[in-house]
Amino acid sequence: MLPLFITLQTIFGDAKARLSGEEKGATAVEYGLLIGMISLVLVGALVLIGPEFVALVQQIAAAI
Repeated sequence: MLPLFITLQTIFGDAKARLSGEEKGATAVEYGLLIGMISLVLVGALVLIGPEFVALVQQIAAAI
């Protein structure tokens, strides 16, 4: 009876470890998506504001 109990405990322990490990992967995916969306917003902002920023830097450089 004891070997059966040990086998079942091992099987369920492994299943529990696999299921709890998936949550870490999901969290990593969520952080990856968040970083991707922030990157897109930053690139969009730079595209819109970029020419004005370059002009400002050139104006400051000319004044120096």
